[in-house]
Amino acid sequence: MRFNTKLLYGNFEPDEKTGATLTPIYQTTSFQHKTAEELEGIFRGNMPGYIYTRINNPTIDSFERRIAHIEDGVGALACASGMAAVSLAVMNILRSGDEIVSGRGIFGGTFSLFKSLEEFGVLTKYASDNQIESFERCINDKTRLIFIETLGNPKLDVPDIQELSILAHKHCIPLIVDNTVTTPYLVRPIEFGADIVVHSTSKYINGSGSSIGGIIVDSGKFKWGFDKYPGLKEFKKFGIFSYLAKLRKGLFKDFGACISPFNVYLNSIGLETLGLRMDRLCTNADRLAHSLAANSKVKTVNYPGLKDNPYHELAKRQFNNKYGAILTIRVGSKENAFRVINSLTYAANLANIGDVRTLVIHPASTIYATNTIEEKERMGAYEDLIRISVGLEDIEDLLADFDLALEQI
Repeated sequence: MRFNTKLLYGNFEPDEKTGATLTPIYQTTSFQHKTAEELEGIFRGNMPGYIYTRINNPTIDSFERRIAHIEDGVGALACASGMAAVSLAVMNILRSGDEIVSGRGIFGGTFSLFKSLEEFGVLTKYASDNQIESFERCINDKTRLIFIETLGNPKLDVPDIQELSILAHKHCIPLIVDNTVTTPYLVRPIEFGADIVVHSTSKYINGSGSSIGGIIVDSGKFKWGFDKYPGLKEFKKFGIFSYLAKLRKGLFKDFGACISPFNVYLNSIGLETLGLRMDRLCTNADRLAHSLAANSKVKTVNYPGLKDNPYHELAKRQFNNKYGAILTIRVGSKENAFRVINSLTYAANLANIGDVRTLVIHPASTIYATNTIEEKERMGAYEDLIRISVGLEDIEDLLADFDLALEQI
């Protein structure tokens, strides 16, 4: 079954009772059961069934199974947002005194999360670059995971997933990969050795900016050492589902970071056209990047699809000859960046990516406004940089729009 067919039919069938081609919205807080014994059995985990939408729900369960299948995982857990997914994915295996090793190009929200975890005794060390040796120098006996993004946002750096998975497993720790920006259309990290995959489904999976959501997918392949991860020991009986069992019965249930059935329904609609949209988005981004690279008003264009990009060959190999739908440009000053943004007709100035529309933002004054200059530049958020999330518009209109806007500087 190929990708677009899998989006429609993979691990999914029409509703058994009604024949509905999307799982109905079970917009309810809880589920009634015929006997007290039955409800007791479900609570104890001895029987299948639904209890309370904060814990599980048929609409959400359907979405989880579909995403797990697409990402080649054994199971998934949907959350209220992408940040909820990242938070729960790492905290599920961390204790005070543990450490994270992370790539430098991570999203500002994730960087902020890792900084907040310091208050709970969890330290994050950042590799100086994407060389495997740089990651290895950060690892010690307190390290409990390596965290990377398939494509940094907005730094657009590309880590080698396969080599980092080998490094992680050498040290008996899992590799957690945020696949939001590339989506499983470009890469399925589990195929390259990743252990846990997370998404902000608010972005490309949803596709139209209509709902917030996140999801965690477990490969089921990591061999958890219970001396290093004692919190998982009591879930040993669940075998390859031990990580997800601990997560669902623990932090996920207790933190209440659940997604609403209605938001899941909207994300499920978006999921079915993911392949078609990503194909067009990547094509548009490639053409826009090449056009901007030839424009004398643009100082630099950062896009892995450009042949002079330092990550071009790795991205080409790892992302199946696609390069994503995000690019950045630098235009000399913050004032120039604002002038370009304010002069665009079709690009919406807002804090999101992955929409059907082209979106632009000045990251340094928005998403990274509270970071130091050093932190901003480390994550690629320069004062003169504009991040562009390319949409589905006719490319001729986009090219003309950016050309006219750049004439204003």
